[in-house]
Amino acid sequence: MEKNKVTYESVDQYIADFVPEIQEILQSLRKVIAEAAPEAVEKISYQMPTFHLHKNLVHFAAFKNHIGFYPAPQGIEAFKEELARYKGAKGSVQFPIHEPLPYDLITRIVKFRVEENKQEAAEKGKKK
Repeated sequence: MEKNKVTYESVDQYIADFVPEIQEILQSLRKVIAEAAPEAVEKISYQMPTFHLHKNLVHFAAFKNHIGFYPAPQGIEAFKEELARYKGAKGSVQFPIHEPLPYDLITRIVKFRVEENKQEAAEKGKKK
């Protein structure tokens, strides 16, 4: 499932590159993120689907055994207890591909990141 040397131009193109079962998971995740961050804009960043609001908000990607979700280190830290059952790193979490995604948790993480990005943008605006 992991693709090499493909340059994606859109989230639709990225998702279309997977088998139907994975496309369905990615589309559902995309919808949950979009609903939690309606002001965010979709783009491809680091060759992954990305939602951007003042700066990158979250990324997601499909791999052989998991769906990677990248809400930045702050998003992981703020929800570390709820994310403890999943593999992850400083700014990422791996949701097993054959388990239902925790959409409620993802929604809360995205909303947390939205507020964080808005607050940071407002503070930068005050400094100018």
